[in-house]
Amino acid sequence: MLSRTADTLFWLGRYVERADNTARIIDAANRLATVPDSLAGETSEWEPALAAAGVLSGYTEHHDEVDRDPAIDYLAFSPDNFSSIKNCLGTARANARAVRTALTAEMWEAINEAWQELKRYDGATMDRQTLNTFLSRVKEACLRFDGSAYRTMLRHDAYWFLRLGFYLERADSTARILDVKYHVLLPEDAQVGGGLDYFQWTSILRSVSALTAYRWVYHESLKPWLIADLLVLNAKMPRSLASCYENLATFLDHLSLAYGRQGPAQRQARSTMTRLQNAQISEIFQNKGLHEFLTEFIDENARLGETISKQYLT
Repeated sequence: MLSRTADTLFWLGRYVERADNTARIIDAANRLATVPDSLAGETSEWEPALAAAGVLSGYTEHHDEVDRDPAIDYLAFSPDNFSSIKNCLGTARANARAVRTALTAEMWEAINEAWQELKRYDGATMDRQTLNTFLSRVKEACLRFDGSAYRTMLRHDAYWFLRLGFYLERADSTARILDVKYHVLLPEDAQVGGGLDYFQWTSILRSVSALTAYRWVYHESLKPWLIADLLVLNAKMPRSLASCYENLATFLDHLSLAYGRQGPAQRQARSTMTRLQNAQISEIFQNKGLHEFLTEFIDENARLGETISKQYLT
């Protein structure tokens, strides 16, 4: 496969997954906005949302204050935000069109129809009901594209590069969402385990479709260290860091077999996967601390993306 085609497929996967993740972040923030004032106090749910999406610094360059409407517009529609939902889906469609012959008809229809429908929405004036409808449409469109790829693509290098993009982006998003909760979201004077904490954790778990999974696995009330264990180390949880790296290592191994040699990307992914498999959440909290662990992971995940690019995409 031409490196240009592989790069386009890789970023197609990343942009679709990023659009889905951003929709989930907005949905979680919107749920937190419904927390009673007696619990929420002076906290802002939109600054953590911007931080989780990795666009807080870009937002502050264009806005003096963090408010609901401009935050939603920046996350979902703004042309100034390269990672906005509209930009992600628009770029994903352009990428899909560029590699149309590498995709199945169902995949092209999924991304094209999603773009045609969602571009009609305008973030300038969006009430809660319209926002919920828009976010549902985004998540459904991304799920349809993901499912179409899983059910219809031939298992060869085109599929593997697309999946590498999906899982690299998903790992980054899960780490950022979890890190923001621990490092930013809970106010300094709020009680851990209190009412605000419960609402926040419920919203975070909903944003990664993990609330039901948590109840199945732990059969306990929401506890921060168990939530961290689920989203970092539990490989049975599809959005966990461990699950993402099992998939990254698997697809990179498929590429190495197809192309006849391994490289630094395979070794790096396997090293991270092994470290996650052997880790204990209690040791993470006691040794580095979760924030430091997640910060290092985000940097390491970005380095893997650069390594994949150097090894296959340039």
